[in-house]
Amino acid sequence: MNRRAFSLFMALSVSVSVALAGCMKMGPDFTRPDMGPQVRASYQHVMSGAGTKQVDDRWWTAFNDPELNRLVEGVLSGNLDIKKSLAAISELRSYFVQSRADRFPNLQLQGTAGKSRTQTGFGSGAFPFSLPATVESNAYALSLPASFEIDLWGRLARAEEAALAALLQTEENAQTLVQTIISEAITVYFQIESLERRIQITKQSIESYRRNLSFVERRYEGGVASILDLRQARRVLAQVEASLPSLRQELGIRQQSLAVLSGRYPETRSARTQPEDYFRIPIPVPPGLPSDLLLRRPDIRAAEANLRALNAKIGVAKASRFPAIKLTGTFGYSSSELDRLFVPESNVWNITFGALHPLFNAGKLKAGQRATEARFQQGMADYARTVLSAFSEVERSLLTRKEQLEKREKTLTFVAEARATQRVAENRYERGLVGYLTVLDAQQARFQAEETLVLVELAILSNRVTLYRALGGGWGDSRSKNTGTHNE
Repeated sequence: MNRRAFSLFMALSVSVSVALAGCMKMGPDFTRPDMGPQVRASYQHVMSGAGTKQVDDRWWTAFNDPELNRLVEGVLSGNLDIKKSLAAISELRSYFVQSRADRFPNLQLQGTAGKSRTQTGFGSGAFPFSLPATVESNAYALSLPASFEIDLWGRLARAEEAALAALLQTEENAQTLVQTIISEAITVYFQIESLERRIQITKQSIESYRRNLSFVERRYEGGVASILDLRQARRVLAQVEASLPSLRQELGIRQQSLAVLSGRYPETRSARTQPEDYFRIPIPVPPGLPSDLLLRRPDIRAAEANLRALNAKIGVAKASRFPAIKLTGTFGYSSSELDRLFVPESNVWNITFGALHPLFNAGKLKAGQRATEARFQQGMADYARTVLSAFSEVERSLLTRKEQLEKREKTLTFVAEARATQRVAENRYERGLVGYLTVLDAQQARFQAEETLVLVELAILSNRVTLYRALGGGWGDSRSKNTGTHNE
């Protein structure tokens, strides 16, 4: 009968827990808010037409570069900030389990053993002249205390909901960190390629200036060129040679940064040879790119999870103003003899039911509820601001892409004309039709145009990384091969 009583307590606790799971919950249920300002169905700076909503998380494969793919995999496995964020997620998962455990019965094991000695006699009771005596006794007890709070108002359910939302927010923040680190690594990778190309252009210009210097020296020795031509040739050569160490230094710094992002020792290496056609135009942005792609951005999902947590905490604060109902019980054994501890005659049990209701607290609980509601309104503003900032990032990237592609077309024309001008100037100088200053101007314009082209192409690649990050990933069909055309 006693064991049945304790079993009844446990069954009652579980039954109540299950029965109340779908019952009353204080506070509003969460609904996804509007995305802030009035937004367009598609982005402004893309072509009109049907778009796609397909998600491609491995957006970096769109660059069709196996070395870049290996780099990203190394960053994902070796970056220390990513490892730290994963540990933070594990911590929040443990907190969620702790919060969820409050909704289930709490069962403990308690045991005691003791020995006592008392003195009797000394003229007490009906025998005033009795002799003193010593009485020793043993006490053994083993019990299973249990307690359970009946979540009548949904306070514990809302607390679990808030803990789960906090966990989701941490996971999305970690995803934001991952996207940021990947974007940074890819951008540095493109910067390294650009620096290697600029170093190569600088070396080519040094060789060209040295050939010109030798030519001018021969003309000077023959009395055809002036000392001014010779000094100008030497000055320009020294100027270009002085720029090379700075480029090598910048390259080494970028290489070290990329190694640290990958969790490796910051080592440097010599510049690789980048062919003139190393650059490939990124794949076209599809027409009619839908604006609701932003809903997958991890920072927006994190802001939404934060709203879920704040919304659930309103229910927690509101339920705290109502009675807290608890069911407690104990089942166990108590005996003075250890060998008789577990016999039926030694068991003890009790079940109690209690309620605690706040009567007067000077408006403390109500003020706490209002403060929670105010924090939710702050979260709403943060969510709207996050969405608006996301749209701004995407539109800025699309606008920049459009202008940079046009700039590249103009720069290609600039490079072609500068090279042609240099050839004409050198030819006319050899024939004695123009001075050497004309040749120098043409050479400097040519190498300036080539370096400008490299910087514009770096801006295009970096902007594409920014666009992928702003969208929270690719848009499908991003793994198709590059067409190699200059127009999107």
